[in-house]
Amino acid sequence: MSELTDALVADLRTLDTPTVCNALEVVAPKRRGYGYTTQPLVCIRPELPRLVAVARTASIRSVHPNDSPTARETSMGYYGYIDEGAKPSVVVIQDLDGAQRGYGSFWGEVNSNIHNGLGCRGVITDGSIRDIPDIADGFQMLADRVGPSHAFVHVVDYGRPVTVSGMRVVDGDLIHADRHGAVVIPWDVASQVKEAADLIARREAVIIEAAKAPGFDMAHLRKAWGDAAEVH
Repeated sequence: MSELTDALVADLRTLDTPTVCNALEVVAPKRRGYGYTTQPLVCIRPELPRLVAVARTASIRSVHPNDSPTARETSMGYYGYIDEGAKPSVVVIQDLDGAQRGYGSFWGEVNSNIHNGLGCRGVITDGSIRDIPDIADGFQMLADRVGPSHAFVHVVDYGRPVTVSGMRVVDGDLIHADRHGAVVIPWDVASQVKEAADLIARREAVIIEAAKAPGFDMAHLRKAWGDAAEVH
């Protein structure tokens, strides 16, 4: 894993997540068909800066009580795991209850503040969240749904690969997320994303400007496509 520098965070925060996906099509073409969320998530705080952070992974259940004799050990181990590793982090947490996922929420006022204090700046989950007005300041939440209860929610495992909303994530992945969803940025091309995005934006600007001009028609569109291709 490469280092998540302040400069890299600043560069990636200038881009929204769809633009990052566009840039990855240039610098990592094979990622065009995977590595991002493909099922809808609710973004609770779309006004927050884009989330750029290193993934910590976990899985939960909530439909039935956790009767395991190691339940407390697992819980404490999980929080220790969150406290370790690169910062800022984002928890990508998979709900294993299948059709009943979201039955109980792991995320609310208490856990958002605990995680925020441990250097975690958000969560991406196919489970549920609650306590919306009382979430820790600056903490971003993308979730499958909002619900009222935590039911019997408990951590099952952590540090292993998870799949949330169609996006497979492993511990240490670089994540970019905003109101549109989330994407995994391969570390080996992370420093190239901003430059690729800027090139795409310059080319798109040629087409958009032409489309807004009076008398725009198919002939003008063909010319704009050609002019855009000449932008480097």
